[in-house]
Parts: sequence; C-alpha cells; structure tokens
Amino acid sequence: MRAIVDTDALDLVEVARFPNGPVQRDDGLHWDIKALRGHILAGLRQAFLDDPQITSIGIDSWAVDYALMAGERMLAEPFHYRDDRTARGVAAVHAVVPPDELYALSGLQHLPFNTVFQLAAEPPERLAAADHMLLIPDLVAFWLTGRVVAEVTNASTTGLLDPRTRQWNEALIARLGLPRGLFPELVQPGDDLGPLRADLAAELGAPAGVRVTAVGSHDTASAVVGVPMVRPEAVYISCGTWGLVGLELEHPVITDDSRAANFTNEGGVDGRVRFLHNVMGLWLLSESVRAWEAESGSIDLSALLAEAAAVTAPMPTFDANDPRLMPPGDMPARIAEQLREQSFPVPRSRAEFTRCIIESLAVAFADTVRTARGLAKREVGVIHLVGGGALNALLCQLVADRSGLPVKAGPVEATAIGNVLVQARAADTRGVLGAHATVERLREIVAASHTPVQFAPRLPALR
Repeated sequence: MRAIVDTDALDLVEVARFPNGPVQRDDGLHWDIKALRGHILAGLRQAFLDDPQITSIGIDSWAVDYALMAGERMLAEPFHYRDDRTARGVAAVHAVVPPDELYALSGLQHLPFNTVFQLAAEPPERLAAADHMLLIPDLVAFWLTGRVVAEVTNASTTGLLDPRTRQWNEALIARLGLPRGLFPELVQPGDDLGPLRADLAAELGAPAGVRVTAVGSHDTASAVVGVPMVRPEAVYISCGTWGLVGLELEHPVITDDSRAANFTNEGGVDGRVRFLHNVMGLWLLSESVRAWEAESGSIDLSALLAEAAAVTAPMPTFDANDPRLMPPGDMPARIAEQLREQSFPVPRSRAEFTRCIIESLAVAFADTVRTARGLAKREVGVIHLVGGGALNALLCQLVADRSGLPVKAGPVEATAIGNVLVQARAADTRGVLGAHATVERLREIVAASHTPVQFAPRLPALR
C-alpha cells in the first residue's frame, strides 16, 4: 500500500496484492517465505515506479511466528502457527511454569501457538545453533536494512515480554532454558531502523534517502491506531482471519477473572495496552468456502453472503472458539459435528451454513464485548468494526443486534492506515502532524478521511 498523509487527509492506494497461505512440507505446516520475500520485493519495486518520492517504509504482519537465524541464514523455513507441533511445546512450558503463573508473568491469553510454546517445540540443537530469532515483520526489516531488532508490539505476543515493563522477561527466559541471545534489541513504533541496504535500493529502483520506520508491526497494533475512535467508551473489533475484540487501555488487566476469560494484554502504539480476546474470525467462512470450492468449483462470495442474508429461518449457533476449528481442513464437517453434539439441526444449504457461521461469530463478538466491559470496568457505547469484516454487512448488523450497541464499520484497510500514520508522524519534516502527535490526533485524520457505515441494533440485545 502507498500513502500520502496531510494535515486532515490520508490517501491510500493499493500497489500489489498476493496470495499467502500455509504450505505442507515433510516436517509440518510452514510459510512459503521465499515466495513471500519475492512478492514483497516486487511490490516495493512497483511502489517506487509509481511514486519516486516515497520517503519511508513500514512493515506489519501477523504475530507469533518467526525465523531462527544464524547470521543472515535462516536455519529453517518459518513454521505456520496452525502446525500441530505446538501441542508438545505447551506441555513442555507448563511442566516448568504452570498456566496461572505464566499468565501472571506474560498477561497473554492462552493460545497454543504463542511463540513461547513454539520455541519450546524446537529441536534443542536448532536453538543452540541460532544467533537470534526474528518475528516475521522483523525478518522483513532485516532483509531491507540488515538491522536485527524486535518491535515491541509484536514482541508482546511472544509470551516472553513483561507486560508492565515492556522489556524481555529475563527470568522467564532463563527458567525455560531458552538462549538469551535469541531475543534482539527492542524498538518502539516510530523508531528509525535505517536506510534501505544500498544493493537492495539499487535493485528496487528506490530513491536516495528512503528509510525503514518501525510501526506497530503486529497488524492489530497498527489496526487499532487506524480505528476512528473518538469516544473513550468505544470497543474495537479488528476482523479478518481472526476477530480481535477489545479495548484500548493505559494499563494491563491481569487478574484471575481475566485469565479465566482468556483475555490478553498485548502492546499497543505509544505504550497503550490492547486488552482483547482472539475469536476465530472469518477463517471459519473462508475455510468453509475453500472446502465447497474443492467440491464444485469457484464460489461467488458476494452472492453467497446475499443468499445468507435472505435466510429467514432461525439458525443454530456453535462455539466459534472451539479449538477443533483451528486447523485447516473440512470446516463444514467440523461445524456440523459440533452442532450434532448439541442436538442442533445441521444447515441444509450453503447459504444456511454461511448464515450459521456469521450468526455464531456475532454471538462470540457480542459476548466478548460484554466480558471486556466487565473485566476492565468500563462502559461501552459503540463498537468500531474494521478490517475485511467491515465489508460484511450481515455480520455488522448481527453484531449490532446481538450486542445491543451501534456498530460503525470501516475503514477496511485500518492496518495499513495505522502503519502509515505512525510512519508519517516519525518522518514529519513538513510539520504536517508534528513528531509528538498523539494517537488521538492520528485518529482524527482517520475520521476525517473515512466515513464509517453505521448499523443500529434492531432489537434489544439478543443473547
């Protein structure tokens, strides 16, 4: 994405888009990192062709996954977080640090793919051979600049960062027997990571002086900056493959109740806390569509959603957070199994199945909003839903209905918007924003540039 930021406007243009999914190798599920690198460089090359005056690059991606590096060499292709090796990592970590104590130390929701569990599943000889670990956006920054760093919002998802000090938890790292050298210097959103490597700049046709700027490199950290929240009682849902439902707080909430509710405290831009819960998200629908397309060919998603919106019969709902729904595979069959376990009828058509999925997501989102409000002891008056899910009018309306709260949908590209706003603030040579502009100031630009679609609840909150 390419952007121009001005005092009260932001112009965002898509430069390139490319597929990204897991690949099965002999030893498990991985990311095709070689292909990703090629796509990233091709996209940058196109961006510089489109606009030779680009001054800054910022990188964000999904969390938790990493590459182990020996110098400039990756020791293995990064594993995908849905690979089932993480189960043995969970057992190994919990044998040393019980779950309640681990939560007290990390503040993280238990997810079997958190980096701490993935590292515990690594062969000891590979850990011993590694000089450092680079989370995915830090790996891309290393390709571009040669700097070895860990950006703090993404590092907060590893389970090895102290949520109060926002520093590596040295005692926990030692207790788990992990090599301390794996964990690089921490940097903050807005820090300058340096210029493009000279050889790469020449290869990409980049103008002189292009810098790489650290942003909220966890995509949700950037997305939250891109939410046009102008009221303190707002809750956000960043909805794509996952649905991240939560509040922006000044301090973490680490209590027995938050642990029981499986809420997480992740780092946000400018020291904020993303107090949220991960819901399975539109993965449930995309994986169902993939299974149906394998049976009968391409599916028009817009038409399928329109058919789902036209379904009038009451649809059963299922637990969208059931861990059995996490791996790739036949999603409709697994959802049907869960419905049968509850003695619910299984939808007969794909439109009904789609309606069932979206109703279940809306229930999960609304329940999470209520739980967040209670745990943080904060009133909630509006839900901002951003990301790809903002295009799903049925989902937005059902979230409003289930929660009893108005939903403001958009922007869709909140992550890219938050990314470029942090870059623009850091590289502000024209005084457009001011180097000390607050996140609230950045959100004013979002609100001025993007008008959300509003969905009012049609009935008192459904349960």
